[in-house]
Parts: sequence; structure tokens; C-alpha cells
Amino acid sequence: MSGTTHRRLRLAAVLGAASVLALAGCSSSGSTSGDGQTGFITGKGGIDTAAAGHRTPAPDISGTGLDGSGTLALADYKGKVVVLNIWGSWCNPCRAEAKGLQEVAQKYADQGVQFLGINTRDTDPANAVSFEKNFGITYPSIYDPDGTQILKFPKGSLNPQSIPTTIVVDREGRLAARSMHAISAEDLESMIKPVVAEPK
Repeated sequence: MSGTTHRRLRLAAVLGAASVLALAGCSSSGSTSGDGQTGFITGKGGIDTAAAGHRTPAPDISGTGLDGSGTLALADYKGKVVVLNIWGSWCNPCRAEAKGLQEVAQKYADQGVQFLGINTRDTDPANAVSFEKNFGITYPSIYDPDGTQILKFPKGSLNPQSIPTTIVVDREGRLAARSMHAISAEDLESMIKPVVAEPK
């Protein structure tokens, strides 16, 4: 197989997976628990959590900032609780949760919590930038139009399976909690508080 053919096949797989995520997300009303770790992941109210001793390391997420200002990486926030939000400007549930995300991001900023977006399937970043301005989003986002960063999450973990998905990463860089629907500010806080309260 030539190098060109291999690259084309890989691109097709990435784009196909991103499309499946998008279709699942904007029609998803909840989440399931288990992910091959029965007994370690529990779900309540559409939120899945993993006990501290059974968490999977988060992948090496990185990419160009949506505003084009440089490279962003999850590793840049080592030692902080990180809230990852996977979103697209085209996604109605993403619009529904946007103001609540910003509200909680501001509320927990001085408690060692960093929000980081992963914007996907926006072929023109200008649409995503307009979305952020319209909803007053001030935290950074990685521009990931083809879903490459999303596909880095390991199967059998609290991985994203729809858009929007919000994932809480603990201070040790492990996947602690996940919501796979438009999340309210109240539910988001219920995901963050236990992780923030864990011993440093």
C-alpha cells in the first residue's frame, strides 16, 4: 500500500468517526455506564464517574488554539482539575449549555480548575469564534475540525461518544467524570466539586 493511499484511508476513518460522534451527540439524551469497567464506573443522572483508584490517564490532547494564537495542550494544566468540553458551533445542545459552562468556569477559576474546549466539525473556525463571542466564552479551545484529538481517548474509559461531551480530568491527569449531553451549571458543579475536594 502506498503512503498516499494509507494517508487517505486514515483520513477517511477519522472523518467517519467524527461524523458518528456528531450524529450521536445532538440526538443523545443521556449516557451509559460500564465502558468495560463494570464496578469501577458508576452513572447517575446522565453523569458517569470513576473512583480515584480506577481512573484511566487522559490522552495527550493538544492542538492549535481556536483563536490561532498558538498551541494549547492538556499537559499545560498539570496539577489542576481540567474540565474538557467537546463542542461545535453547529450543535444546538452546545448552545444550550454554553452560558452555564462559562458561569462555572468563572466560579471555579480561583480553585485550581481550568476549562479547555475542543471544537470539532467546524470547517471554518470563524463560526466557532463567533459562537464564543456570542456566549461570552473566555476559556480557550483547541481547534479540532476532523476529530483527531477526540479519537485519542482510549476505549473502555470515560471517553467522549457524543457531542457535546464534558469530561473532568483530575489533578493527576486522569479521567474522573463525564457527561454526554448538554449539561446544566448545577450538574457540572456536581461533577467538579468531588474532584476539587480530593487530596492534593
